[in-house]
Amino acid sequence: MFANYLIGLREGLEAALVVSILIAYVVRTDRRELLPRIWAGVALAVGVSLLFGAALTFGPRGLTFEAQEMIGGTLSILSVGLVTWMIFWMAGAARGMGAQLRGKVDEAAGKARWSLALVAMLAVGREGLETALFLWAATKATTSDGGSTWAPLVGAGLGLATAVLLGWLFYRGALRINLTAFFTWTGAFLIIVAGGVLSYGVHDLQEAGVLPGLNNLLFDVSDVIDPGTWYATLLKGIFNFSPATTVLEAVAWVAYVVPTMLVYLNRVRRPAPAPTAPVPSAVAGPPAS
Repeated sequence: MFANYLIGLREGLEAALVVSILIAYVVRTDRRELLPRIWAGVALAVGVSLLFGAALTFGPRGLTFEAQEMIGGTLSILSVGLVTWMIFWMAGAARGMGAQLRGKVDEAAGKARWSLALVAMLAVGREGLETALFLWAATKATTSDGGSTWAPLVGAGLGLATAVLLGWLFYRGALRINLTAFFTWTGAFLIIVAGGVLSYGVHDLQEAGVLPGLNNLLFDVSDVIDPGTWYATLLKGIFNFSPATTVLEAVAWVAYVVPTMLVYLNRVRRPAPAPTAPVPSAVAGPPAS
């Protein structure tokens, strides 16, 4: 539940900040007539994201077990790729988000009527589609062994609600968020979560017969960590930990988490480039005597 809360909070906060920056800039530049276009774009993005989530949830139900597992595993791996891209993108883009969006507002305001709606839709829709796919994959992994289906959704909903509140406070000026620190820490945690989703995706493909080694277990600690206990549910919900893990699942987890985390930490620790010193004029006055 906490992992889904964090996904909803992080992705929702990114979208909420985008909307708050757009609205604040339009209001401050006395162009309130553009606000309906922004909200229309936001509404369209939310609608598309919900339809995408519904298609993921109900689409595969009429298929065979092997087909469902193959689709689930493929989409899980795809969601890991998308969330990894998002983590690295936000690590470098948080500081310049406001200036970039304000430039898009100025450009869109002078074009066609619905250009600004398109800016808002694309900015929010990207986060919405990524959230729907990653939440679906994480929820499917969490509930695969009979866990509650509503707890992950409640966690994600609470995260989105918190993000909306933080976005409103950000717009009102009551909260100053250190975006760099926020996205750095949550990015590192989401790499761990994504590693678990990847491992579960590999397990799905093993059950579908696409990948071998379903019965080749690296360890089985089910007698120590009972899957029905609260701490097993917690480990499953946050890290997608399975008491019975195959060799291929473990290899996939390590091969993803270790290098990704090292590259990510190296990137966020890298100092910002120093401003370039002004180049001296090539034409100088006569030397002082």
